[in-house]
Amino acid sequence: MERYVIRGGTRLQGMVDVCGAKNAVLPVLAATLLCPETCVIHNVPLLQDVFLMVDILEHLGAQVKWEKNTLIIKAETINPTQVPEEIMKKMRASNLVMGSLLSRFRYARIPFPGGCAIGSRPMDYHIKGIRQLGAAIDESNGYIEASAEKLRGNEIYFDFPSVGATENVMMAAVLASGETVIRNAAREPEIVDLANFLIKMGAKITGVGCSTIYVTGVKRLHGVEHPVIPDRIVAGTYMLAAAITGGDLILRNAMAEHLEPLIAKLRASGISVRKNGQGIQIRGTPNMKAVDIKTMPYPGFPTDIQPQMMALLTLTQGTSIILENIFENRFKHTDELRRMGAQITVEGRMAVIKGVKSLYGAEVEATDLRAGAALVLAGLAAEGTTVIHHIEHIDRGYHALEEKYRAIGANIIRERSKDSTLEPPSLYPSPEDKNEGIYCKT
Repeated sequence: MERYVIRGGTRLQGMVDVCGAKNAVLPVLAATLLCPETCVIHNVPLLQDVFLMVDILEHLGAQVKWEKNTLIIKAETINPTQVPEEIMKKMRASNLVMGSLLSRFRYARIPFPGGCAIGSRPMDYHIKGIRQLGAAIDESNGYIEASAEKLRGNEIYFDFPSVGATENVMMAAVLASGETVIRNAAREPEIVDLANFLIKMGAKITGVGCSTIYVTGVKRLHGVEHPVIPDRIVAGTYMLAAAITGGDLILRNAMAEHLEPLIAKLRASGISVRKNGQGIQIRGTPNMKAVDIKTMPYPGFPTDIQPQMMALLTLTQGTSIILENIFENRFKHTDELRRMGAQITVEGRMAVIKGVKSLYGAEVEATDLRAGAALVLAGLAAEGTTVIHHIEHIDRGYHALEEKYRAIGANIIRERSKDSTLEPPSLYPSPEDKNEGIYCKT
C-alpha cells in the first residue's frame, strides 16, 4: 500500500487548472448507455471511480476509447444483465446505470452498490421513483432487478432531494411515454450538467436547477459531444489549501457560481477571494476568524467540502460549530485531526472546533475520500512531518494530487508504506495506458 509524506509549513502559490468533475462525469457516462450511437466526452478526470465506471460500461458491451482526457463511447450492443458485482460494490455511483438500462432495454439487474462508509445512502428513493414510472422491482440476494413492459411518465416526489435518485429517474424518464414531473429534485450543478448532456442527445427536459424538473419522453436519443463541468469540490479543496497555508492561488476554469457557499464562509473568515477573468484568486491571512457551518443540499454548503473546511477551522481564532445534515458518519476525520493537535468535540451530528495556534505532524489514516483530503490540508499547514495512510481513498477523487500540489509549492511525496511488502493488485491500467487511444475489451 502507498502513503503520503508531507512536510508542512510551505506556502502554496501559483496557478492551477481545475479538472472535470467526478460527480458530473459518472452520471454522464451512465447516460451514454441510452443510445447506440457514439458519444464523445471531454474534460474527463483520470480517477479510479471513472476507471471503474468505464469497466462497467465495457462489461455491459460498450466500446470505449481513451484519447488523453477524452472518452469516446459507443454503446451499440449492450447486455443489460452483465453488470459485474465485484466492481459495482466498489463505487456508489455505479447504481446510475440502472435508470439508463431500464429506459433503453426495459430491464436492469444490478448488485447493491458500495462506496465510502460515510453514512446511510439507501436506494429507497431510486427504487420508489423508478417504480412510479411503472417498473417492477425485485430486491433479493444482493441484487436489484427492475423490469417494465412500458415506462410511463408520472409525478414523483422525493422526501429528500437525493442527487443520485434525481439522476436515475431523469435517465429512466427520457424514453418513457408521457411527462414525468420530479418534485423536490436535487439542484446540484452535476444534475444540470447531466440534463444538458441529455438535452443534447435529444431529450426534452425543463426546470433543471430548480426543485421541480419536467421530463417529456421521446422515442430515441442520439450521440453527442460534451465537455464535463469543472469539479467544484476539487476547486474548493485548492481554495482551502491556499487559505490554510497563507498562500496565493489562482484557479483557472473554476466556476465561482458553483462555489458561493464556500466563498461566503471564506470571506467571513477573513480570506480574500476574488473572481477574475482567469477564474478565482484566493489569498490567505494569518488571522483567520472562526465561522459556523451547516451542510445542506445545494445551494447550501456542500457536505463534500465539510471535512476540508474543518481542517481550516482548527487554525482559526475562536470557536466554530459544524452541523452535518447530510451524512451521519462524516466526522471520522476528527479523530485523525485530534492526533495532530486539533481541539474538536463531536456530539452526534455537531462538531465544536476550538482554534489552536498550530497543528503538528503525525501518522494518520484516510478513512474516506474527503476525510483524506482534509488530512492533506492539515498536513500542509502542520509543523513537522505528517504521514497519511490508505491514500487509495484520496485517489478516488483527486488524480495525482501529490504532483499537482508539488507544482504550487507543497512538500509532499507518495511512497510505499514501510510495512508493505507487495504492491496492491490493480484492476486498472495506468492513466498512460488509458491514453493510448485503443479500444479496450471489445
